[in-house]
Amino acid sequence: MVASDIQKFSEGRTKARAYFCYLFSKNIPNRLPSLSVEMVMPRLLKIKADLENCEGVYLLDTRGVQITPTFTGDKQIDDDAGKIRADRAYYYRAVREERCTITDPYPSLITQELTVTASQPIFDEKGDIQYVACLDMPLDEVLKIAYLNRSDAFFAQFFKVSYGMFAVALIAVALLLFSHGIKSFFENDIILSHLVIDDMFKATILLTLSLAIFDLAKTLIEEEILGRHKETNISGPHKTMVKFLGSIIIALSIEALMLVFKFAITDPAKLMSATYIIGGVAVLILSLAVYIKFTKVKHNE
Repeated sequence: MVASDIQKFSEGRTKARAYFCYLFSKNIPNRLPSLSVEMVMPRLLKIKADLENCEGVYLLDTRGVQITPTFTGDKQIDDDAGKIRADRAYYYRAVREERCTITDPYPSLITQELTVTASQPIFDEKGDIQYVACLDMPLDEVLKIAYLNRSDAFFAQFFKVSYGMFAVALIAVALLLFSHGIKSFFENDIILSHLVIDDMFKATILLTLSLAIFDLAKTLIEEEILGRHKETNISGPHKTMVKFLGSIIIALSIEALMLVFKFAITDPAKLMSATYIIGGVAVLILSLAVYIKFTKVKHNE
């Protein structure tokens, strides 16, 4: 699944970048006098040969103009030479940061599949950038590189299965509470002509709890199993916590509102107890706001 693959890439990006940086530093001549295309390209082609499924390699100049053809697996695309790549992330990030970088996944012009480009600025002996070496790799191959460690792959799968089991168990609990809530309407004969406040509130409590638990299970399945992470400024490990606390706050708010109506009708002297719950909900909202404030992350360009 594409969304899941992109999430995996985000988690393994550091390892993938370290791997490509190692390949570049090991093979590409850098900070040497009299650098030329003839010195760099054989080394870049060697990297391509070592990477079995490399999509292509090419070289850019300091202006972002491609000065070599794109060398793919079994051919070279001569028409790419002379094209301006100055607006591509693999060029301007490498130049701006003056270090090896990798891009986010994007559709390849060659295969039409998601690909990732690793780029390495090449300096002369004075420390000025002369070229930018670029290497395209399919996203699925980058994921294999990022998860070369078997323990990483094992635990990633283990946690996914574990979240799935917990989600199924939570859904079962939610359905059980829901069925009991619906059942209470029939057992207690809750109709307009025969309305018992206590029975109605008990059924509502069960239905509210089932909704909160089901919503939590839905979040676990979408984010931890399917990888459908929604755009947010809260870092990954805290999303489920915020979602869960939000569900609890909503449930408690509904319960507090119901108690206010119940005590206003049956026993006004107990309204202060409902007020305490409302105060507790307010404290939870403030606490959640503080939690979100300190768990925000800034998204880089």
